Amino acid sequence: MDWILDFDAGILLFIQEYIRQDFLTPLVKFITHLGDAGWFWIALSVVLLFFKKTRRAGITALLALLIGALITNVALKNLVARIRPYEVIEDLHLLIEKQSDYSFPSGHTCASFAAGLVYLKMLPRRYGVAAILLAVLIAFSRLYVGVHYPTDILGGILVGSFAAWAAYRLSERIGKKYYNAK
Repeated sequence: MDWILDFDAGILLFIQEYIRQDFLTPLVKFITHLGDAGWFWIALSVVLLFFKKTRRAGITALLALLIGALITNVALKNLVARIRPYEVIEDLHLLIEKQSDYSFPSGHTCASFAAGLVYLKMLPRRYGVAAILLAVLIAFSRLYVGVHYPTDILGGILVGSFAAWAAYRLSERIGKKYYNAK
């Protein structure tokens, strides 16, 4: 498994050396904090609840966020217990505060893809594409600031994608029962 750490470290050090720029760092820090505790995605999903046309998307996204959080933050982070990259990679410089939990998978990425993929499926295309673009930016920001390995991001994308799929399937099943009962 050393080759995975070497691969991850190489990418993080490449980002630090060739992509990090002083003028970009404040923007990337802002983007990364949009994913803190999933607050942006939660708030956006709650706003969607206020409009009949988008209510189901809001409910489904909240369900996806819940599923993703349970898998990521309750189960996988504690089972895998992967130490953060700034604790392991000697030359990696952290750009934000140290994180209080384990590294794998990325919770920011999971939440972003869970909600973003629901929006892509259930909202008009332009809004869904914008949500996925923001999800990608939040995921990349976690590498840029030095708090996640690339494989943590991949894990977050996979769990978030599963959470979106599961929430959508549940929403369809519940929706059919609800509308067929009327």
